[in-house]
Amino acid sequence: MTPTTDAEIQHTTTLTKTDQKGLERLAKSAGRTPQAMLRFVLGDGFAACEDDIAESVVADREFSRGESVSHASVMQAAIKQLKAV
Repeated sequence: MTPTTDAEIQHTTTLTKTDQKGLERLAKSAGRTPQAMLRFVLGDGFAACEDDIAESVVADREFSRGESVSHASVMQAAIKQLKAV
């Protein structure tokens, strides 16, 4: 059973110094506390969390540069393509 509350996590989880530093780095990148980030790391692992954060950073940069496309625009293009087939 995966711990879910902060008390359960603190009681059942011991991280190596390397993992603690990795958790702190991930938390900072995600704008979260290490305690909040630990829940995701326990569920998904460090690699998956690192990938998710990296993808979010890229998406945020694209959005801020106006390079994103709205959901409505994508759906309109998809419907137009389907009608053309």
